[in-house]
Amino acid sequence: MLGSVETKADTAITVNQGEDMNTLQVKGIWNVVKGRLKQRWAELTDDDLRYVEGQEDELVGRIQKRTGATRAAIERSLNEG
Repeated sequence: MLGSVETKADTAITVNQGEDMNTLQVKGIWNVVKGRLKQRWAELTDDDLRYVEGQEDELVGRIQKRTGATRAAIERSLNEG
């Protein structure tokens, strides 16, 4: 089982699972999150959703700029599922 993706108040994406996850599993979970965001905001591009560890605020800022959505709405979308 891959585990679930959650966001904290600062939108840091964490993976909850008892054992260590390999890179492919983490990438797979991130792809699910990206797909969910694109379903919600179709105008998002792959460049908008480029995620670099430690730059969560930049990611949320890119989504806000492209969609006009509030930070709270983006965090709710990340927490769905």
